[in-house]
Amino acid sequence: MMEGQDIHLRKYLGIIFKRRYTVYTFFAIVFAITLIMTFSTTPVYTAMTKVLIEKNERATMTALNPYYADFDPDFNETQYQLIKSLSVAQRVVKMLALDKKSLAASAEGKSANIATGTIRWFRDLFSTVLHIGGQSPSPVPVNTAKLKEENLNLRAYQIAKQISGSIVVTPVKNSKIVNISYMSEDPGLAALIVNSIAKAYMDEVLEIRMGSSQYAMKWLTEKADQERERLNKSEKALQEYMRDKDIATLENKLTMFPERVAEVASKLATTESKRKELETLYNRVKRLEGNPEALDSMPTVASDPTLQSIRAQISATEQKLTDLNQKYGQKHPAMVTAVGELKILKEKRLEQIRRVVESIKNEYELAKASEENFRRYAGQTKAETLSIGEKFIQYGVLKRETETSKQLFDAIVTRIKEQGITQDIQTINVWVMEKAEVPGSPTKPNTPKNIFFGLIAGLIGGVGFAFFIEYLDNTIKSPEEIESRFNVPVLGMIERLKPGNVAIEEIVLKEPRSHLAENYRVIRTNILLSSADKRPKNIVIASTSPQDGKTATAVNLATILAQSGGPVLIVDADLRRPRIHKIFGIDNHTGLSTYLAGESDIQFESTKHLSNLSIIPSGPLPPNPSELLGSNRMKGLITLLEEKFDFIIWDSPPLFSVAESLVLSKMLGGTIIVTRAGTTTYEDLERGLKSLSDIGAKFLGVVINGLDLKDSDRYYHRYYGHYYGPPERRKSDR
Repeated sequence: MMEGQDIHLRKYLGIIFKRRYTVYTFFAIVFAITLIMTFSTTPVYTAMTKVLIEKNERATMTALNPYYADFDPDFNETQYQLIKSLSVAQRVVKMLALDKKSLAASAEGKSANIATGTIRWFRDLFSTVLHIGGQSPSPVPVNTAKLKEENLNLRAYQIAKQISGSIVVTPVKNSKIVNISYMSEDPGLAALIVNSIAKAYMDEVLEIRMGSSQYAMKWLTEKADQERERLNKSEKALQEYMRDKDIATLENKLTMFPERVAEVASKLATTESKRKELETLYNRVKRLEGNPEALDSMPTVASDPTLQSIRAQISATEQKLTDLNQKYGQKHPAMVTAVGELKILKEKRLEQIRRVVESIKNEYELAKASEENFRRYAGQTKAETLSIGEKFIQYGVLKRETETSKQLFDAIVTRIKEQGITQDIQTINVWVMEKAEVPGSPTKPNTPKNIFFGLIAGLIGGVGFAFFIEYLDNTIKSPEEIESRFNVPVLGMIERLKPGNVAIEEIVLKEPRSHLAENYRVIRTNILLSSADKRPKNIVIASTSPQDGKTATAVNLATILAQSGGPVLIVDADLRRPRIHKIFGIDNHTGLSTYLAGESDIQFESTKHLSNLSIIPSGPLPPNPSELLGSNRMKGLITLLEEKFDFIIWDSPPLFSVAESLVLSKMLGGTIIVTRAGTTTYEDLERGLKSLSDIGAKFLGVVINGLDLKDSDRYYHRYYGHYYGPPERRKSDR
């Protein structure tokens, strides 16, 4: 875990070291700006006074309730805003006559003059336009006194606005003391204004209290007069209504009506029940009116005493007839007499039944008439009750209105008396505990603090800006990032060539002990060790874009391989922008293109420095390079070259420009991609690796060209800059 943290820390330190000039520049700019602002800022002095602000609870009605006496969360903030208010600042201006003294002819006066000058400029411009248009405005007489008064008022307002915005109120914790401070370029003016602010605040509080008391008393008096008039009107309306509606008599009736309504309702229910009972009996009797025997069997008819007596006599006569019939027979005079008596009794029974039925009908008619009478009486009673109720509802409304007006009037009268008692009591007590003294040293600028802030801000900002630039930089910077991102080997790194007389393509020949020559030797060693079974013979040198250094890498790598002793060939396969013939100074009339086109035989050019290094130039530029490189004649040439040389270095065009590099990579034994540090992006390298992977080409590794060892990792800087340094340096190290 500690090892990983150490690696990350070294990585961050490496970034800072690499971007050190960015850090230096940012630090220098920030520190210089801080110094300029600090020493060019006009000193500002702060004067402060201490004021005790206490609320007088006895002056408020809430003081009567101890629970609410101390609970006023808005009181303190209200006082702070009042201290910083424009009205207090205007009192200070008036108190000190700042609008008339030269003491105020600073920023405050300048702002007023700017506003007045702007108005005058627009006025002059308007006059000029009218004059050009041929409409010369008639001269307007200027009231100098009025204009001067307006300027003074505007100036006073500007000064008061500036003072109000500069007041700072700071409450002292766990106390009722408040610090009031004010900053100014003049220390005497700062002390004078802050002491005047305290006095102006006290005057403002007193004036607000007196004004509010007078206004409250005036409002309450007017409200009392209104409520008194309203109370008189409501009482008069109530008395007139009671007289018109005879409320005193109606009250007695209203107490009797509930009993009467209940009695009528009870009797109505009784008569209605009796009527329904008789109606049922009457309807039944009416249906049986032609059947005396059925009527006689009805309980109501049968229970009649007279009918019961006749029925008993008939029964006795029938028994007598039975006895006489058995004793004397049908013709006997006694039998005839008894039959006559029986007939007379039956006629009496029928007559009595008719009388009972008539009696039932009369009772039904009587009950029906009685029910109708009670129902009419109940309706009259109900209507009379509703009428009296409506009168009493209106009476209640007038009575409640009168009582409400009386209560409101009494409350206002009571509040007037309370206001008269408390209007002379101050609700807020203010004391100046400590007057402001003339400050001896400025508050701003704080030179030590600003310098320290400039140092810290410049250093932290520079480091942060360096990391930000590093984050935005998506170009290749180190081999570790290539190996971790793409999991491909890095064959070596080539240091950036310093300005001099030696060209990069001749560095191995002319400066074999230089850093750059050692860089190419490391690449040669890594290529020889890249394959355990068989070292690659045909090596394609490609790049993702032009100017990455692929041709210089191909020439120096071929030179290093030739210095090992075996025959080496370098082929200029860039048939669009060839450079090999220019580097070695050979003729380019014939070469690879003429051989592939069948116009000449293959010819190997030699160099004057290395006898075992041969060259095949590109030849004239053909119209179809990719077709030539992919032909069967090209395959035969590859076989021929592999038999004659130990290594063949192919210089190809960039991968993304044309298709020749991909054709060569697919046909030959291995491909090396040359990238340029700080130029080639990771996206370009990823596209190049994907292109080679898609065609199944063998990839040997990546070469990082143009690396600035001063800005790279410290390990590479020490390794390449110390171990492979000049001979005299290595000798001194021993």
